[in-house]
Amino acid sequence: MSMVPRTDTQSPAPHVADSHDLIRVHGARENNLKDVSIEIPKRRLTVFTGVSGSGKSSLVFDTIAAESQRLINETYSAFVQGFMPTLARPEVDVLDGLTTVITVDQQRLGADPRSTVGTATDANAMLRILFSRLGKPHIGSPKAFSFNVASISGAGAVTMERGGQTVKERRSFSITGGMCPRCEGRGSVSDLDLTQLYDDSKSLSEGAITVPGYTGGGWNSRLYSESGFFDPDKPIRKFTKKELHDFLHREPTRMKIAGINMTYEGLIPRIQRSMLAKDREGMQPHIREFVDRAVTFTTCPECDGTRLNEGARSSKIKRISIADACAMQISDLAEWVRGLDEPSVAPLLTALQQTLDSFVEIGLGYLSLDRPAGTLSGGEAQRVKMIRHLGSSLTDVTYVFDEPTIGLHPHDIQRMNDLLLRLRDKGNTVLVVEHKPETIAIADHVVDLGPGAGTAGGTVCFEGTVEGLRTGGTITGRHFDDRAAVKETVRKPTGTLEIRGARTHNLQGVDVDIPLGVLAVVTGVAGSGKSSLVHGSIPAGEGVVSVDQAAIRGSRRSNPATYTGLLDPIRKAFAKVNGVKPALFSANSEGACPTCNGAGVIYTDLAMMAGVATTCEECEGKRFQASVLDYHLGGRDISEVLAMSVTEAEEFFGAGEAATPAAHRILTRLADVGLGYLTLGQPLTTLSGGERQRLKLATHMAEKGGIYVLDEPTAGLHLADVEQLLGLLDRLVDAGKSVIVVEHHQAVMAHADWIIDLGPGAGHDGGRLVFEGTPADLVVARSTLTGEHLATYVGP
Repeated sequence: MSMVPRTDTQSPAPHVADSHDLIRVHGARENNLKDVSIEIPKRRLTVFTGVSGSGKSSLVFDTIAAESQRLINETYSAFVQGFMPTLARPEVDVLDGLTTVITVDQQRLGADPRSTVGTATDANAMLRILFSRLGKPHIGSPKAFSFNVASISGAGAVTMERGGQTVKERRSFSITGGMCPRCEGRGSVSDLDLTQLYDDSKSLSEGAITVPGYTGGGWNSRLYSESGFFDPDKPIRKFTKKELHDFLHREPTRMKIAGINMTYEGLIPRIQRSMLAKDREGMQPHIREFVDRAVTFTTCPECDGTRLNEGARSSKIKRISIADACAMQISDLAEWVRGLDEPSVAPLLTALQQTLDSFVEIGLGYLSLDRPAGTLSGGEAQRVKMIRHLGSSLTDVTYVFDEPTIGLHPHDIQRMNDLLLRLRDKGNTVLVVEHKPETIAIADHVVDLGPGAGTAGGTVCFEGTVEGLRTGGTITGRHFDDRAAVKETVRKPTGTLEIRGARTHNLQGVDVDIPLGVLAVVTGVAGSGKSSLVHGSIPAGEGVVSVDQAAIRGSRRSNPATYTGLLDPIRKAFAKVNGVKPALFSANSEGACPTCNGAGVIYTDLAMMAGVATTCEECEGKRFQASVLDYHLGGRDISEVLAMSVTEAEEFFGAGEAATPAAHRILTRLADVGLGYLTLGQPLTTLSGGERQRLKLATHMAEKGGIYVLDEPTAGLHLADVEQLLGLLDRLVDAGKSVIVVEHHQAVMAHADWIIDLGPGAGHDGGRLVFEGTPADLVVARSTLTGEHLATYVGP
């Protein structure tokens, strides 16, 4: 190839196209942002930091990423936009210099029972094609290896118009799917424990049915006792085969009971439809307790939990079926795929190899493709989403990450940092919302938001380099080099919780004594078996309060007052003082403004255009009928109470005319976890990840229990908030509780009375106890990865 020689001696003036090296944001007012104006350098790594609730996500996700996505969506036709989520333009004056944004957030992967790591990452799709081409015996197309496709066939006559005549033709079809017919691709079957449904020594008249809502002569129990299918005075154990079938399994049948038309149905299908079809989290506590007692989930005996039918399991490549491949640890599966040399499917093998290697590279090689997606932690789910972007050839893209180090051991954070730098070095703009000093330290540019949270935040406190942040005097700068010292003296345990032969997931027969009455921390690299040990061996139940990482659910009608149960005592207090019904003081019940149904705003759907929310003119956004606002408690109406912050409300309900001990107790717990700035009526959908985590913790603190099990309580917390959390844990222990924390944060490890370290690696390389003792002993020994990182953290 010939090169044209350059004749000019001086470099030309920069091209005008090269002048757009900044993303400019002017006047951002989304959520709590207060007219924020910043300039973010492109093709650099910018970290956004600040206390939880200071406005980081509002700026990065709700403003920059949302506007980029909206502009891209507008390039599609109106028809296509009708199928896409509608996005409103963010509250911002100017957004300039945007590029295509790829967001990798912390949203948990769907907990659908048929969703697995393989289906969430396209790895299963490639494996199915591989087995349909190379598997012996050949059983069909890729659908034959999918546990989401059932085998069906049919035949019949079809009528059609042809040449002015009506013609009948016989047609048949068949689809070969891979779904196990017994468990319908779920891998487990649920059985009802009949002893929990009824007492067979009693008759129906004596109250044999023990299901909640079917006792005490109500319509549910009358339906069975007055159905006429069996004698209501005869004990159930003396029923004939037909009578027992009618009682438990009869198909829906219309009948009259006490002159009213009703549908009779066997007890088991009725309970499955009315109770078991609902989401467990949404059930009332007494129903949930019954379901936990009555329903047993067992591995499907037909497919042995693989979700696949016999045909799909019979086709093999080198003596490995697709079920075996999905059950392998991904690092082992990658080696197996590397050993396949088939030129006919070379492009497929290359793509599959890259995907599996990405898992290993990002530190998820210990997972298997058949792992249910709902069981992944927030950090694991986020890294699974990153996999498709690792080998991407795209450049000049903006990648936006939401706390990518959540759930990562200090050992894994270094690997994550390398990935972020690699994405930047390809010529991409990388924006990271982060609290961990290890990741802030690698930034080219830092934006610190604050100074406080909620209404006290929303302004830019610092913009510049990491060195400038250290001396900038902001909360983040002051806490940046904080190092918690290892305790001089540790508390003495009051007892021990014995765990013997723990084998949940990858645990290899772990025997350990967890000390009680102290702060015990379980640690180890991601995937070493920490959660398996704690949640698998210490069941939540009598005396155990377990706070896991599951996201809290809530619509825009939910707020801290409804979620924590605070609204109940407040409603009752208003009702008692004013002599009216408590339901009047609920915006979701009788007191709701009739125009907006208690939402405070009226939504106008504009099809593929962004919907418009306008403040309701009738109630002026207060959500209640005008008549309800005439009732007062301590000089305030219900809308004014919901507009209070937790700190104000704690004072208001603590003394004087409005004193309400039940409400005050809940408010004290919210203040204890550092949520004093939240307003009681703020929709849950506007809370940050760290705020939701602490709201959940405050709710669980009300439960009666001697042992608290916390799974990564520092997730989403700023360095300053971690200090407050440690104080809360100390107060719990000093009050006589036992606190067991699964954690990676070195400050929590250093603060512990006892450390249990699992490892040495992840997956089948982990699951063993590698250290137990005090943090000081671990630092001195430096015998594990955790010990080395903790020793480096606390310093000489």
